[in-house]
Amino acid sequence: MVSGGRLQVPAEIRRVLGLADGDQVLLRVVDGELHVRPVHSALGRVQARLRAHLPAGSSLSDELIEDRRRASEHE
Repeated sequence: MVSGGRLQVPAEIRRVLGLADGDQVLLRVVDGELHVRPVHSALGRVQARLRAHLPAGSSLSDELIEDRRRASEHE
């Protein structure tokens, strides 16, 4: 710990986690331990879970764009 209650993460650990200055992390206490995870890692896990429920070759972003185009045509 450093002043102001900040946690200083050693360079080797930052490198392993792929963290750079200013990156956001998620902090969680599990059974009295502090777990630190880069936001980009957590986002990747969520995307992978969602991808498992989509038909192959589908694109949610393309579907959303198409829905927005149709909606704007009716305005």
